[in-house]
Amino acid sequence: MSKSPEARTLNSAKKDIAMKVAIVGAGLSGLACAEALAAAGHRVQLFDKARGPGGRMSTRRAQTSAGELRFDHGAQYFTARDSAFQAVVNKWQNDGIVAKWPAAGDDAWVGTPSMNAPIKAMAENFNVSWSNRIDRLEKKKDQWIVHGENNSPEMMFDIVIVAIPAEQAATLLEPWNKDFAKSARDTVSDPCWTVMLAFAEPLPTDKTTLRNGPAIGWAARNSDKPMRNGPDSWVLQASPTWSRDHLEDSQEKALAALTKSFSDDLGIALPDPIHEAAHRWRFARSGNADLGALYNTETKLGVCGDWLLGPRIECAWLSGNALAQRIAD
Repeated sequence: MSKSPEARTLNSAKKDIAMKVAIVGAGLSGLACAEALAAAGHRVQLFDKARGPGGRMSTRRAQTSAGELRFDHGAQYFTARDSAFQAVVNKWQNDGIVAKWPAAGDDAWVGTPSMNAPIKAMAENFNVSWSNRIDRLEKKKDQWIVHGENNSPEMMFDIVIVAIPAEQAATLLEPWNKDFAKSARDTVSDPCWTVMLAFAEPLPTDKTTLRNGPAIGWAARNSDKPMRNGPDSWVLQASPTWSRDHLEDSQEKALAALTKSFSDDLGIALPDPIHEAAHRWRFARSGNADLGALYNTETKLGVCGDWLLGPRIECAWLSGNALAQRIAD
């Protein structure tokens, strides 16, 4: 059956307005922007320095004597308060990739079977160049070129979007928009030392979470979350103050100090773990520039990320979606 003249006209118009968009950063904000732009008919290519999807919602895999474990070593949970994001989370729930986690609060959600499940599902719909750190942007006439570790200069785009932490975004933005770069530099992220522990037997405590200790700002029984398997496992996250004071400590030193603090906070002697590791997040909790999203219509340079709206997972999605709507308008 042939298409009607109206349908052919609509498809032709959509094709005519389609632009090729480069998004630097394939975390939640970059992917939310990509989804909305693709829905509007634009062609999207994402770049990310990580080996795979996650961003601040990353999951760390570890082999132990009890089998493979997955630690949510970034964001521990998220909330959904905006109606548009609630609709997205409801779809995720129907798809089986998120679930409620009452231990963290009545409105707390987690990815299932790991925190990065929603990011993985979103990324599957796009061409993402992983392990590709973009270190420079270039403009030739009205086309953008992104220079990275694993792409050639021939990759040219109509629009470029920077969707990475503020401190990293400032470097890319500085040559092209000093106001955008200043906003990024002025919005400082909090660091976080994170420790991952697993034990052959459950620790003798009925606690699932700990909050606001002298050194540990948050600790959670990772194995308590929905659809988690394996032995008793915990994620310990130091407070911003402790993390800042000990930012340049070695992994071994941070691991020992936070494990001792965890033992003291629980009031028990810890058995030898079957797995232990530490990870330093230099840009863990974003600041808040209170700008939503940034876009320059003349140069076609955009910026999105949680740091433009607030230090919550939901803010990352809202910023990316807002930028896409601004471009579409």
